[in-house]
Amino acid sequence: MALVNLKRIVDKAYQNGYAVGAFNIIDLNFLEAITLAARNSSSPVILNIAEVHFPFISLEHIVPVIKQIASEESFDFALNLDHGLTMAAVERAIKNDFSSIMFDGSRLEFDENIRQTREVVKMCHPLGISVEAELGAVGGAEGGGLVGSADPAKYTDVQQAREFVKQTGVDALAVAIGNSHGRYKGKPDLDFNRLKEINETVKIPLVLHGGSGISADDFRHAISLGISKINFFTGMSEAALNATSAFIQDVGRQYNDYPIMMKKVKESIATVVEQQMEIFGSKGKAAC
Repeated sequence: MALVNLKRIVDKAYQNGYAVGAFNIIDLNFLEAITLAARNSSSPVILNIAEVHFPFISLEHIVPVIKQIASEESFDFALNLDHGLTMAAVERAIKNDFSSIMFDGSRLEFDENIRQTREVVKMCHPLGISVEAELGAVGGAEGGGLVGSADPAKYTDVQQAREFVKQTGVDALAVAIGNSHGRYKGKPDLDFNRLKEINETVKIPLVLHGGSGISADDFRHAISLGISKINFFTGMSEAALNATSAFIQDVGRQYNDYPIMMKKVKESIATVVEQQMEIFGSKGKAAC
């Protein structure tokens, strides 16, 4: 089927008590591995391409491939701009037929975040493109170091979340409740009470960024409190690096060593993604 927007996917998840993984791609190996995992799991899937990864991947080259793959699959398939920080990135994603935009104005003052997010919504909704925004500050750095931590002073404020959603009309809201990009420094300590209050206040699908390193039990608890989309990249990256490292130690310097290594990398990524789909509860939900 054709690409669908994020709203179609997360609304189903929100109404039926599961979450859908948003998995970042940086090359064809990641794309094929994630697609294989979704097919094996009969799960809807969200492909993320982050603005910070634009230097490593050509949208103009990869998007036609993504659209072709989506047309051949039977599960819901969304293409999402992850952490779009600039209007230039948003416009480029729209031009390249992304079905969803995650505009990250969390570094801005509250009123300016509202203003710019509202502009993105006005650009996207008439085109059938959904919009996710972020309020509060998720720990760590998107595309930065492997270890991150969260600052409680920057967690999402419940009343601000109500006002933000009301004024912007976003389809999903990424929240800061102790989650962090990269691997966690220490054990993740998610503020579930805050999440519960946000969910009861805004009543739209919520998003958890920084999924790598959170326990299965914490994922399930968060999902029961409104989390409907979970971003996940570091765990895939680590699986790819570990597969590469293990292969190189025994490499025989044969002409086909590199393609064999790439095959093992894809298998490792697919395994991790399938595991997360089962934890998130999206396995078997392709026809939900």
